[in-house]
Amino acid sequence: MRTSFVFSEVVTGLRRNVTMTIAMIITTAISLGLLGGGLLVVSMIDKMQTNYSGKLEVAVYLTNDVSVNDKDCSQQPCAGLRSALEKTSGVESVVFENREKGFERFKAIFEAQPELVKLARPEAIPATFRVKLEDPERSDVVVQAFTGKAGVKNVDDQGKFLSRLFDVLNGIRNAAFAIALVQAFAALLLISNTIQVSAFTRRTEVGIMRLVGATRWYTQLPFLIEAVVAGVIGALVAVVGLMLGKAFFLDRVLRDPIQSGILPQLGQLDVLLISPYLLLTAIVISAVTGYVTLRLYVRL
Repeated sequence: MRTSFVFSEVVTGLRRNVTMTIAMIITTAISLGLLGGGLLVVSMIDKMQTNYSGKLEVAVYLTNDVSVNDKDCSQQPCAGLRSALEKTSGVESVVFENREKGFERFKAIFEAQPELVKLARPEAIPATFRVKLEDPERSDVVVQAFTGKAGVKNVDDQGKFLSRLFDVLNGIRNAAFAIALVQAFAALLLISNTIQVSAFTRRTEVGIMRLVGATRWYTQLPFLIEAVVAGVIGALVAVVGLMLGKAFFLDRVLRDPIQSGILPQLGQLDVLLISPYLLLTAIVISAVTGYVTLRLYVRL
């Protein structure tokens, strides 16, 4: 098999059907870009689970009168609540945080948003018990036992907030995957149509090659390579698009929650780590679609 001939046929095919090739590249890039976006969300969820693992707490907020009058939790009902929390099954540690310390924590968390910090006042922050559990999944025990007790304003389970956040991120991921699936179907149709058109425009020279003894595989190979090349270019465009989108859009939109530590930072390395999967997906889809098209619809 002459490699130079196959290469020249591939270049010729791409040039003859340049508009369809460009459309195929763009569609493939969009599909793979959405797939990559979904994979980045998965990576973000994994990082969040790693970051928050073992750090989830139940916050028991105290009423305003306790917050004002008992700054070291030495009086009732604060002292009684602390003792009861420490004796509760499954509780690993209990830390009392008065109003001043709570305000310092608030400023540290939202230091990236100075306007919000300026508007806040210490009086708005209640004294709090921060309860660390041996098993974060058992937070309902503390919530049910201390909700409504004297001196307790409300009980907040951080795990439920995190669960809601994961639900939102999972919804974004699923939407990206669903749109990527639709775009992938469009890319499959474009690949199939491009190969059929390319084969039709070169039917005469292919027929001559078959007459002089060329195998079917030899005449089909250039069309398969055309599809794969277009798919690889689409994957590279998708990777570049993800890197640019992360740098100029995602980082700006999520800047505040990232700086506050609510969401983990995604780097360009995360995009590069998923790029082999996008390239492999492009190659497999292009090759399989091209092969099936040639076998079912094109007689070479």
